[in-house]
Amino acid sequence: MGPSFNEQFDQHGVWRREFAQQLKRLAEWMSSHELMDAAVQERLQRLEEQVRSDKVMVAFVAEFSRGKSELINAIFFADYGRRIMPASAGRTTMCPTELGYDAHVAPSLRLLPIETRLQMQSLAEWRVKADRWQEIPLDVSNADQIAKALEKVAEIRKVSLDNARALGFWHDDLTDENPVPDAQGLVEVPMWRHAIINIPHPLLKQGLVILDTPGLNAVGAEPELTVNLIPQAHAVVFILSADTGVTRSDLSIWREHLAISNDSMDARLVVLNKIDTLWDTLNSAEQVQAQLERQCSTSAEMLGVPLHRVVPVSAQKGLVAKITADDVLLETSGLPVLEEALAKGIMGRRQSILRAAVATGVASLRSETSRVINIRRRDLDDQMAELRSLRGKNASVIESMRHRVEQEQREFDLSTAKIQAVRAVHLKLLRDVFQQLGAKALKVELAELAQTLQQKGLKLGVKKIYIQTFDKLRGTLDKAQASGTEIQAMLGGTFRQLNAEYGFSLQVPPPPQLEHFTHDLNQIEQSHLQYLGMGNALKLAQPEFAERLVRALAMRLRTVYESAANDLELWSKSATAQLDAQLRERRRSFARRIEAVDRIQQAASGLVERIAEIEAGEGELTQLEQKLQQLTSQLIAVPGLESASSDKQLLPA
Repeated sequence: MGPSFNEQFDQHGVWRREFAQQLKRLAEWMSSHELMDAAVQERLQRLEEQVRSDKVMVAFVAEFSRGKSELINAIFFADYGRRIMPASAGRTTMCPTELGYDAHVAPSLRLLPIETRLQMQSLAEWRVKADRWQEIPLDVSNADQIAKALEKVAEIRKVSLDNARALGFWHDDLTDENPVPDAQGLVEVPMWRHAIINIPHPLLKQGLVILDTPGLNAVGAEPELTVNLIPQAHAVVFILSADTGVTRSDLSIWREHLAISNDSMDARLVVLNKIDTLWDTLNSAEQVQAQLERQCSTSAEMLGVPLHRVVPVSAQKGLVAKITADDVLLETSGLPVLEEALAKGIMGRRQSILRAAVATGVASLRSETSRVINIRRRDLDDQMAELRSLRGKNASVIESMRHRVEQEQREFDLSTAKIQAVRAVHLKLLRDVFQQLGAKALKVELAELAQTLQQKGLKLGVKKIYIQTFDKLRGTLDKAQASGTEIQAMLGGTFRQLNAEYGFSLQVPPPPQLEHFTHDLNQIEQSHLQYLGMGNALKLAQPEFAERLVRALAMRLRTVYESAANDLELWSKSATAQLDAQLRERRRSFARRIEAVDRIQQAASGLVERIAEIEAGEGELTQLEQKLQQLTSQLIAVPGLESASSDKQLLPA
């Protein structure tokens, strides 16, 4: 049995802390040797931010009464010695609940009232309006107090059909999805729209985010949840009940919200929970096992997933086994198998992606810093050749050398005006690209779709406009890519000219690659496309639902555009930082050359001393390069973790 999810996540946390310390040491060393320029500093900051803020989100999705909250308790919170998430019979999680940790916020439960659904702001917009959330402090040393406070996520209220309709919980034309009215004609709706739990649990402190979602009716009413949060989760655990198998409502959730594309299926894990309901003293162990295997096989077939992605467990027995330290019961519960699948799947995949990004970033960092060291080495070589040519020469030759260096310096100073002109053109082209990827441009591109969705009644032809909109969005990214390539070609020509005229060694970086953002657009298109089919036509006819859908879409697209613009900006800084570095090093070189000639003129020993200094300087540069290789290699090495590249698939066969 491999490491559990918790153990693997702990190891991941150790690596991240070690990486942050090594990155800090590298930054201090580079600063002390004047190797830090704007591009290098930006790369260091990005690497640090990427690793420090890396989150791993696991979404738990199920219809009511599938034991979802109990499974979360068993995997993550057994160390408390009791249930933390409410997991009694019936509907427990009534509103979507996020569990995570932000060190800047006190431990708390924050609840967003359901009435906010009557206004058009998205969940992302409500998150920054602290005054609209009800906040309950949590005592991290008191498990009973935490559990008592979290019971609030299950709170409900009874409202009239008109209110339920306005809140998105009653659809006149979708009777199967509606809650059952009581004798007074009132229906139950959640008290809260969204809950955020902030506690310093060891796993949450290391960047784990758990998303606990309610059943079909509540999930479908919140487009932002199903088109933004769930698709962006690194893994989705879909829970069925072993005694019922795949029900019609289970199949609805799976088809409408989870089985969106083949890409997304890699991050799906199906849990057949409550296997203890099949344990029967009247049946032999072989009969129980055969029944369980049939349920797993049928579930896999109905959902269209490989059999090895269906994991049978008893969350309740697993939780009891962990609390009572009963190893036999824990093994029988199947929980260790599920935890290993999560560890190899989510953590293996996440670590692999993060390490690949880190390796790429560190390689760029090493390359840019090596270039600065090589500039210094070349300048020292030039000075050495110059000084050796002065051996045995008289004062007039040395004076002539000084005049030549001063003339070179004057000519070089004239080059800065040309470089500033190149930079101005470069920045103008870049600003044009940023405008194409800006919030205003995005709003214009979404205008026709938004207008169509806001029309009253059935939205005929909306699917066609939706597809056309995404074609335009992809076209914008293609234009940004073409602009990046154009800027790169322009800089390439200018750099070659400067290299020829002034002896620089400028190398323009390869053009920025934005293809993965097009892939992101394709995924977003797929995750929203489900809402535009006939199955959702009646929901889409409601103006509030359509408005929420377009807001959720705009929020997610803005993130993609901003990320593409950030990548372009970093690429631009890498290109221009070379210019800055070579200008800076060349000015230093002129100052050193003039100083050396002055010293030679003043004393006969000056030439010998300066040659010795340059030889020592070349030795120091070799040591600098060796130290750079050492420090950057330590960053790429991952102590205490097996290479994730060996994890060829998300889940074990």
